[in-house]
Parts: sequence; structure tokens; C-alpha cells
Amino acid sequence: MPVVQRGSTRPGQTRIRATPAARVRQDLDRLGDEQGGLGPRSRALYAEPEARLIRVTEEIEAYWELALAPYWVRVRGVLDADVFHRSRRVAERGPGHLFDDLHPSVTWAGDALRLARRRGSLSRGTAGPGLVLIPSAFTGPVPFTRVTPPDPPQLAYPARGTGTLWDPRPNTRSAALAAVLGRSRSRLLAELETPASTSELARRTGLSRAGVSQCLTALRDAGLVSAHRAGRSVLYARTAAADTLLAG
Repeated sequence: MPVVQRGSTRPGQTRIRATPAARVRQDLDRLGDEQGGLGPRSRALYAEPEARLIRVTEEIEAYWELALAPYWVRVRGVLDADVFHRSRRVAERGPGHLFDDLHPSVTWAGDALRLARRRGSLSRGTAGPGLVLIPSAFTGPVPFTRVTPPDPPQLAYPARGTGTLWDPRPNTRSAALAAVLGRSRSRLLAELETPASTSELARRTGLSRAGVSQCLTALRDAGLVSAHRAGRSVLYARTAAADTLLAG
């Protein structure tokens, strides 16, 4: 992520700074209710949302650069893999099975979604249409909800694979596998522990995008990887045959 030059703004910063004062105060009212009051900085933001939002966006930017940007490729891989898993489950078994392994506290029964630790019920009429599911690497061990009509309710939950996010990378220099598939192809298969795009694999491995694309085409023709479109990107994933090959 490029460093922001002094005086420049990004689209996200512009949108935050354009937040209506009433919406800022609404969110701060909720924060105060949940935390038993607002601190001095939050009270200053409540009093002057337009002026104080500039500083808020600057602090968010600094936090991103220092705490998240260096690790975002790995985090994004875990999140993309979770979305891929949920999408495949819906396609294969139907939407009712989407919540089967989302979290032990979340269950779908009949026409009702139940959250074991949520205080109070929430009707469809009160919540508004739809439900936004948000896989996260930062929620902690339990999911949480956000309901702010007229926006659809949101359910943030720990993404699959978050527990292994900071584990060391597996050894990708298996001489036996490389002798059969070639060093680059065996390295790419090992990196596809979670689905990834061509450009992401190129960043991880140091191979050129053209080289990665060529290897992925060969692996796909051999039935070792599959391709799935996710927005503007194409994510590649290992097949069951590839998992068996790597395990062996």
C-alpha cells in the first residue's frame, strides 16, 4: 500500500470525512451506551464531527501502515478462503447449510437464525432486509452483531484458518515432488493452502506473473488446481487430488 503524501486523501478517507454529523453522533451514542460513557476525545468528536473526522482518518491511516499493511496479504488470503468455502457450501448444499460450521453459537433452525450469546431477539421487520456476513481475523473467539437500521444487520465472525494465520510457512522444497512437477509448480501447490490469485502468488514466491500463470494452467489441466472468479479476481485452489499428492 503506497504511503499517502501530505495533503492527499484516498477514497476511503474522503467517504469517512463526508459522514453526516447525525450518523457520527448516532454511532457515538451507541458506543457510549455499550461502554458506560464517552472519553474526552469521543466527546470532542461528538461536538465537532466535521472538524474532528480529519484527525480520525489520519489516525486510521497511520494504524493501517504500521499494524496491518505488512501482513495484509496473509490476512486477505484467509478471508478470501473463508468466502470461497461459504460460497461453495451454499452452491452444493443450499443456503440453510451456510451456518453449519460458522460458529458453535450460531444456528439456523427452520426460518430463524439463532445467536446463543445475543441479548434479546430481533425480528425481520426491525432489522431490515438481508444479512451481511463479515469474516474477520480480529473478532476474537466469538462473533458479534451490528444492527443500525436502515442498513441490513451485520454478523462478524472468526474466519476459518485464523488460528493458523501466523504459523510458519510450510516447507515448500520437497525434492521428490519437485522432481516430478518441477520446482515452481510444487512451490505453487504448497502456497495454495488457501485460495489465491495469480498476482498474489507471484508476490509470495518471487516468480513472474507470466510464469505463475503458465504453471497454474498446467496444474489446472492436470486436475490439481481449480479456478473460481471472486469479483474482479480469479482465485485458484488446490483440488482433492493435489491435497492427496502433497500429503503423500
